[in-house]
Amino acid sequence: MNTEFRKSLKVILVLMDLTVINLSWLTSYAFMLSNELLQTNNIFYSFAFFINLLWITTSLMFGLYEYHVINAFETFSQKTVHVYFLWIVFMTIMLSYAAELINMMDAFILFSVFAFLCLSANRFFYLGIKKYLTLQHDMVNRVLIIGFNDTAKKLAKYLEEDGLNTKLMGFVENEENMHELTTYPVFPDIENTVNVAKQLNIHEIFSTITPEQNSIIYRLIRDAEDQCLRFKVVPSLSNHVNRSVVVDFIKDLPVLSMRADPLEDVGNRMMKRMFDVFVSGLVIIFILSWLIPLVAILILLDSRGPVFFTQLRTGLTDNPFYCFKFRTMRVNNESDSKQATKNDSRVTRLGAFLRKTSIDEFPQFFNVFRGEMSLVGPRPHMLKHTSEYAKIVDHYMIRQMLKPGITGWAQVNGLRGEISNPIQIQQRVASDLWYLEHWSIWLDIKIMFLTIYKVFAGDKQAY
Repeated sequence: MNTEFRKSLKVILVLMDLTVINLSWLTSYAFMLSNELLQTNNIFYSFAFFINLLWITTSLMFGLYEYHVINAFETFSQKTVHVYFLWIVFMTIMLSYAAELINMMDAFILFSVFAFLCLSANRFFYLGIKKYLTLQHDMVNRVLIIGFNDTAKKLAKYLEEDGLNTKLMGFVENEENMHELTTYPVFPDIENTVNVAKQLNIHEIFSTITPEQNSIIYRLIRDAEDQCLRFKVVPSLSNHVNRSVVVDFIKDLPVLSMRADPLEDVGNRMMKRMFDVFVSGLVIIFILSWLIPLVAILILLDSRGPVFFTQLRTGLTDNPFYCFKFRTMRVNNESDSKQATKNDSRVTRLGAFLRKTSIDEFPQFFNVFRGEMSLVGPRPHMLKHTSEYAKIVDHYMIRQMLKPGITGWAQVNGLRGEISNPIQIQQRVASDLWYLEHWSIWLDIKIMFLTIYKVFAGDKQAY
């Protein structure tokens, strides 16, 4: 529903915010010129570039312009404040590390205040736009639903959530099928649907009754098109499927899938693989080249045993692979069957630090470079645990359609560490499946940034 409208609205809001941000910076620039604080224009232009880049990165990272956010004014305003303060923190850090920008502090304070006021004004301006759109007849999509059944009630709920320019005018159902009350008008006689639609100035009709269920629907489709009304059929699969499905086409044949899978596309898989190789290559060259010798010495001084810990984990399409980590425990016979627990006696002093900071996971960049893992994906489990979890969690093995990752959507949402009850693994699987269905290269970048933030901020589940 309204897919292009949502995209356009998102672009408009981004441009509105960038416009006032840059106007705020120009005001600060004028202030610096009037007080002879600016020695070169290059500083102004460089900082202006980072201001825009940081705003876009921070707002996308925290989903500021997602439709479910902008559709609720209070949520949109609250998230704007959160993004704004993070943005200011990032810029303050930049200023503190750039000696040549120290004279800009007064201007920066002015810019921060002015930007906040302008962004706030933007939000109220957007509220005015929402109000205006609801009053414009040609901007509001007036909808009528045929049938009053579970599918129709669910559709009505979704249309209510659709937001700015959709208005449900009621249902059409035969009187003998009405067994409960509703807050919307219910018009009798399905055969009379088109006449009702014309009287209510309807733009779009949704039928939750298929032509196979009632042959009258075939005639209503023709009559609606003759009257310039859009007519759509909403089939119900609730007897067989209790979740949303994805509809695709092979020429004129509709194909239903149980879930979206962006990485089914070869181009997307190639993009993800190139990103993995590029980032893991940089980490191997510039970080692991000195980190491995340093950590190796510390591990050997701390306890007896090998530097690396290798373990068979479940990989893509249930194929096992050897996962690399820095050894954080004393050599023991339970490493392939028992998870690490809080205050685990097997963990060494150095190992506790490596696990807390996630440094123990760094050798997995070699797994990524070799193609056994990805930077982002479901965390790989021990073979024993994969077998156990698959028996107690529905759809568990679907997560194995992805390469396992160093980090993942579940981890940045606090779902990591010891699994002590079935609900915890169910939550992690649900997060992994959400990632599978919503993958994009930007989501991977967002998860990586959030992972870095979690490492520095500290995670109580890291042990």
